Amino acid sequence: MWRRAGLAGDAQKAETKEEFVKVRRRDLERLTTEVMQLRDFLPKIVNGDILGTFQKLDAIESNMEKKEEEIEQLKMDCEHFRARLETAQADCMREKKEKLDLRQQLNEAKQQLLQQAEYCTEMGAAVCTLLWGVSSNEEAVKAILGGSKAAKFFTITAQTMESFVKSLSEDMKQQDLDSDENQFVLALAGIVTNVAALACGREFLVSSSRELLDTMMHLLGDMKPGLCTKFKVLMLMSLYNVSINLKGLKYISENPGFIPLLWWLLNDPDTEVCLHALRLLQSVILEPEVLSKSASEMRDTLPFQRIIALSKSRNADLQALAKELLEDLKILEYEA
Repeated sequence: MWRRAGLAGDAQKAETKEEFVKVRRRDLERLTTEVMQLRDFLPKIVNGDILGTFQKLDAIESNMEKKEEEIEQLKMDCEHFRARLETAQADCMREKKEKLDLRQQLNEAKQQLLQQAEYCTEMGAAVCTLLWGVSSNEEAVKAILGGSKAAKFFTITAQTMESFVKSLSEDMKQQDLDSDENQFVLALAGIVTNVAALACGREFLVSSSRELLDTMMHLLGDMKPGLCTKFKVLMLMSLYNVSINLKGLKYISENPGFIPLLWWLLNDPDTEVCLHALRLLQSVILEPEVLSKSASEMRDTLPFQRIIALSKSRNADLQALAKELLEDLKILEYEA
């Protein structure tokens, strides 16, 4: 028992010794002063730092909230634009489909129109060819002119002829004589020629279809030499037939481009075109009243050398008419 008590006392003494440290009074005082200073200044420093940190934290949190709101707004805007994009894409696809459908319908309409045009041209060529043959009968011509659609027919004839000439290619060398288009206009020109061969027909054309006469003279000047010669010949025959009527001859000869047109046609390589151009010129020369108005222009522009060359042509009819015309042209010397 005692031994244990002794051991316990020793341990207590050892513990008592460990609780104390020797420090010099001056060091202790200095340590105490520093501790007191820390007690005064540390709260102020720590509180200021913490306050600044909290203020920064509040500002950061406020900025974060704004950023979150902005992000949310951007998300909403993105969804809005995505919806608009999807709508626009859907509209675009629908419009593409509509355009494809319209293009298909347009192609079908063009095809139908082409078929109708071909049919109308074929029908027109057939009907007008038949009418061309019928118009050689005087009673048939009188029946035609007596109808209510005669003037309209000749107006359409002028428009059809003009459309045909405009459709000719610039580099076209030869005309397809067997085409429906060519046969159509040839038949129309043939009908006009036959109508103008009769006195009542000439009077009708001069009085009610001057547009047709103007169109034929215009087209004769537009077509290149050597092109559509049969068509040219028929139109020249029509104009010559009309020139048999004095009123018709005056109207044709007073056209500002009439004399230059004759010179243009006389340079055509086709002998038939030259022959009928000379016949039309002869109509003017043999009518004193008309010649008196055209003599001056003829003397200034008349291609005597070309007519002399035609008087030596191998074509007997053309040669004879050219020689005859050279004799007739001597009258211009007396008109001077």
